[in-house]
Amino acid sequence: MVRPIRLEFPNALYHVMSRGNGGEDIFVEDGDRQVFLDLLAELFTRHDVICYAYCLMDNHYHLLVETPKANLSQIMRRLNGRYTRFFNKTRRRMGHIFQGRYKAIIVQKDSYLLELCKHRSKSADICQILSQADFLHF
Repeated sequence: MVRPIRLEFPNALYHVMSRGNGGEDIFVEDGDRQVFLDLLAELFTRHDVICYAYCLMDNHYHLLVETPKANLSQIMRRLNGRYTRFFNKTRRRMGHIFQGRYKAIIVQKDSYLLELCKHRSKSADICQILSQADFLHF
């Protein structure tokens, strides 16, 4: 079976999600979350991605990002790949930590953006809605 083609275009706003394989935790310690956020900052800065909000649950994460360039797949491959290598190396294990491919839903900037941020901020272990000053420099 062929995978569906991902829709990517400049200035798209995405709700991105990825879960732990079999529902397993992908963030075991606070240090794991920090490494993940450091990777986000590095990759988003390098690829000019604007991050409006993020939510790191124990076994999955959510991102609300805008891609000025049509390059979400490239960024996500690097993010999930590098985090998997870190996670496996620190725990002396092998294999996937994420369940399948990440999910990315293209959203409208108006109503969905506001509703998503409200929903995420109510239900998160670690959820951050970034202020204008923050997301411009993230």
